[in-house]
Amino acid sequence: MVVAAAPTGAGTGTSKQLQKLEKRVQDGDYYEAQQMYKSVHSRYMHAKKYSEAIELLSSGAVAMLKHGQVTCGTELGLLLIQTLTAAKVPFDNAAIDQIRAIFNAYPRAADSQQESEASNSGVESSEATVAARTRVEGCTSFLRAALKWSIETGGFSRGAPELHDMLGQYIWTESPAPEMMKASQHFVRGNQPEAFAKVVVECMNKCYPSEADLVIARAVMLYLSLGNLRDANRLWDSVRQRLSDSSQDFPDSPLLHFVKFLLSTLERDALPLFRMLRQKYKPSLDRDPSLEEYLDEVAERFYNVQRRNGMQGMLGDFMKMFAMDS
Repeated sequence: MVVAAAPTGAGTGTSKQLQKLEKRVQDGDYYEAQQMYKSVHSRYMHAKKYSEAIELLSSGAVAMLKHGQVTCGTELGLLLIQTLTAAKVPFDNAAIDQIRAIFNAYPRAADSQQESEASNSGVESSEATVAARTRVEGCTSFLRAALKWSIETGGFSRGAPELHDMLGQYIWTESPAPEMMKASQHFVRGNQPEAFAKVVVECMNKCYPSEADLVIARAVMLYLSLGNLRDANRLWDSVRQRLSDSSQDFPDSPLLHFVKFLLSTLERDALPLFRMLRQKYKPSLDRDPSLEEYLDEVAERFYNVQRRNGMQGMLGDFMKMFAMDS
C-alpha cells in the first residue's frame, strides 16, 4: 500500500469544498456542517483519497473548535487520527503540525473570560465548570488518540514528547480544579522540563506553604522513576531559577536536602549511599507514602534492585493504568 504523507495543501476542488463547509460553520449550521464533513470524508476514504480526507478533517476540526464546538471538533479530530492510521501516514513534522493546529484551536478559559466577568452567579459558575470539563475531556481524548498513533508509527514507547507537553499544559491551565498529578504524568514524558518547572512553581504558590517542598520533590521523583536523571536535574535547576527571579525563597527542608543528595548520588554507582539516604531521611519521606514508591522504582531503574512486590505498589498500579489509557 502506498504510504500517504500529511497534506501540505488542498487542490482547487477540495479548496472549494472546504470553503463551502467553513461557511456553514461560520453561519452557525454546526449540525449540518458536521454531517457534511463526515459524508465527504467517507467518500474520500472510499476512493482512497487520503490526503484530501486528512485536509478536510484538519480544516473541519479547527473550524468547529474556533467556534466553540468542542464535541464536534473533537469528533473530527479523532476521525483524523483514525485516518492517519488507515492511510499509514508516518510520524513526521507535517503530521505533528496538523495535530498542533487542532490543539491550538481548542478553546481556552481566557477566551470567554470577558464574557463571564459581568456576572458571578452560581448558575454561570456551574456552567463554566461544565464547559471547562468538556474542553479538557475533549482535548484529552484527542491527544491520547494522537499519542497512541505516535507510538504505533513513530517508535515512541511512551508517545511523542511534543504531544505529552501539549496535553500536560492544557490539563493544568484549563481544568476547572487543579490537576497537578494528571498534568505531571504528561510533562515528565515530554521534553520541556523548564515548562514543567513553571507549573511546579505555580502549584507551589497555590498550595499550603508547608507543602511546597512536597510539590518539588514529587516532580523530581517522577522524572527519576522513569530513569530520567537529566531532566530531573533540569527541572530542579529551573525551579530554583524561577523562584529566584520572582524573589521567592527556595524551600529549605530536610526533604529537599534529601532530593539534592539523591540527584548527586544517582550520578554514580552508589547503592549503599542510596540506601543510607533513604534510611536517614525516612521521617521526611514518610510525609507522603508515594515518595517511597517512587524510590522503589528509582532503585530498580538505576541500581537494578528488584521490587519486593513487583509493580503492585501504588505507583506501579497508577503507571500501568496510565499506559492503558494512553
